[in-house]
Amino acid sequence: MLSILCVIMTAPTEIHFNLVKRILRYIQGTMNYGIHFTHGPWQLQAYSDADWAGDLNTRRSTTGFVVLLGHNPISWQSKKQGSVSRSSTEAEYRALANTAADLAWIRQVLLDLKVCLPQPPTIFL
Repeated sequence: MLSILCVIMTAPTEIHFNLVKRILRYIQGTMNYGIHFTHGPWQLQAYSDADWAGDLNTRRSTTGFVVLLGHNPISWQSKKQGSVSRSSTEAEYRALANTAADLAWIRQVLLDLKVCLPQPPTIFL
């Protein structure tokens, strides 16, 4: 929702102003929320998804993923893909490639910290 507001900030209307106020009230009411980390297995997992041509204006897809270490989210992303995908399969493939790149980077960081994972990372679609 915030990304849509940023796009229209060049010519905001009263509706947009009310939407920004609503978002800020929501954030104010969730200040005590957070992500809690728990003990668990040292298993690296990722969940990946894409919506094909979800942006009605540009027809670009949105990629989203979350990476978990054990039961704890350690990385996540949601962004529009750089170009228009010709099919839902292509959109999902781009999302998987983006997720795999993030997993490879996280795995390398863990190796640099001398943390060896017992199993290879898993990506769920």
